[in-house]
Amino acid sequence: MARHLITSALPYINGIKHLGNMVGSMLPADVYSRYLRQRGHDVLYICATDEHGTPAELAAKEQGLPVADFCAQAHDAQKAVYDGFALAFDYFGRSSSAQNVEITQHFARRLHENGFIEERAIRQVYSPTDGRFLPDRYVEGTCPHCGYDKARGDQCENCTRVLDPTDLINPRSAISGSTDLEVRETKHLFLLQSKLQHKVEAWVARHEDDWPQLASSIARKWLNEGLHDRAITRDLDWGVPVPADTWPELAAEGKVFYVWFDAPIEYIGATKEWADLDPANRDWKSWWYDVDTDVRYTEFMAKDNVPFHTVMFPATELGVREPWKKVDYVKAFNWLTYYGGKFSTSQKRGVFTDQALEILPADYWRYFLIANAPESDDSSFTWEHFTATVNKDLADTLGNFVNRVLSFSRKRFGDEVPAGGEPGEAETKLGGQIAELLAEYESHMESLQFRKAAAALRALWSAGNSYLEEKAPWLEIKTDKDGAALTLRTAMNLIHLYAVVSEPFIPATSAAMRQAFSLDGDIASWVTADEARALTAVPAGTPFTVPPVLFAKLTDEDLEAYKKRFGGEPGQ
Repeated sequence: MARHLITSALPYINGIKHLGNMVGSMLPADVYSRYLRQRGHDVLYICATDEHGTPAELAAKEQGLPVADFCAQAHDAQKAVYDGFALAFDYFGRSSSAQNVEITQHFARRLHENGFIEERAIRQVYSPTDGRFLPDRYVEGTCPHCGYDKARGDQCENCTRVLDPTDLINPRSAISGSTDLEVRETKHLFLLQSKLQHKVEAWVARHEDDWPQLASSIARKWLNEGLHDRAITRDLDWGVPVPADTWPELAAEGKVFYVWFDAPIEYIGATKEWADLDPANRDWKSWWYDVDTDVRYTEFMAKDNVPFHTVMFPATELGVREPWKKVDYVKAFNWLTYYGGKFSTSQKRGVFTDQALEILPADYWRYFLIANAPESDDSSFTWEHFTATVNKDLADTLGNFVNRVLSFSRKRFGDEVPAGGEPGEAETKLGGQIAELLAEYESHMESLQFRKAAAALRALWSAGNSYLEEKAPWLEIKTDKDGAALTLRTAMNLIHLYAVVSEPFIPATSAAMRQAFSLDGDIASWVTADEARALTAVPAGTPFTVPPVLFAKLTDEDLEAYKKRFGGEPGQ
């Protein structure tokens, strides 16, 4: 079995994330990780909070906290939400860790030794009102490309173009709001990406045909426009310090590395954090350094993060000239919108993950988000669509099937799986159908086509309902008690199969379905094609219980309450 290294884009420390952030990175990575583990693969799923940069300092200032304290509290708050969503990280670290500082500084030293970092004098925005140079995100203004008036000095949130603070029209300080800004000379370190262009192009060319079109097209666009040398240090109080042994003057001035330089390195840093907790049994370098070809590295992210992961970070790794593992597959997502508008952390538009868990259990959200993942295009969240999906797929197709089968069997045959007769033509047909749908589901999961995988899973659930309607055990029992018992035993085996194959999507519900049956040694291993055809994992005589309602139907009153709290269509 292959070893799978999986990372999702690091959630920024500044605030609880919205549903669009969840579906564009961490949730699909979790679904894929769970699936691979069930198939017997060795999986390491790593994530962390991205804690450096100006927004962290500004948020800490607003709350009257030292930035280190703010980040520690925010990390714990985010981790609690991700635990609520049942994200099964192997480790969820922090980019401010000592391990990330160590590895980031090592990367910088090696890039310098290899001639890919140089010190340059530049002209930078200075605020006399604030008494300091203003790093990129400390400067706000109007984007020169799209006219968005809340663009930041590093990137426009609206059009995603990368910016320099001096590009902005009508710039102002994000600290004081002052427009009394000057441009003064200061020194910074630059990563000479222009010298790495050909190496990055060759590396991307070897991989882009395997990536989703979204990821490869963004990488190619950046390469076609040419890689520019990029300042990788900032004037901040919080960040990975420039090492004094290499750049004593800049270190004395308190320069730190740019957040987008150290954040991707935290994938490695977090793995070392994980290994350092149990060094006798965990080897972080076996995943990242001079690795065997059996390690397959998959990254999950929204499209705005693609340039940094397909061009900038690979340029850094290539420039280090050491055998660090590079990504094999980049799973990129478009935007999930809220009634056609952008979810926005800064503007608090849309449903945020902590609010979602206040309303309904995680499985409702996990299923809906993955079933409507913005893979080929942007997709829109609406409360009407969410309510219809929950009611049709989760409550009616899956939940009602489980409740009908187990309740009816207990009522007519007691608390053990009934025996009944031998499988007949209907059961043989069903087994073939289930095996075929399972293969389809597996194929989509292997190729990371999540919407298609959700459709195949839904089809598996629907097959059970069709079988139940065809056999109608509530009528069958009147003339053929053994036949009705066979039907119910077969349906109970479907429930067990659903418990196994649905686990990546709805883990809590899958556990409830699995725990309905008292099976010795029952584990979450996968279902083979032969087992799917036979449907005999739950033998006659197995004790069972009827779980509480798996999914409550959402009412019109619920729908109106959600729209009133969070807003519905624009203009409402």
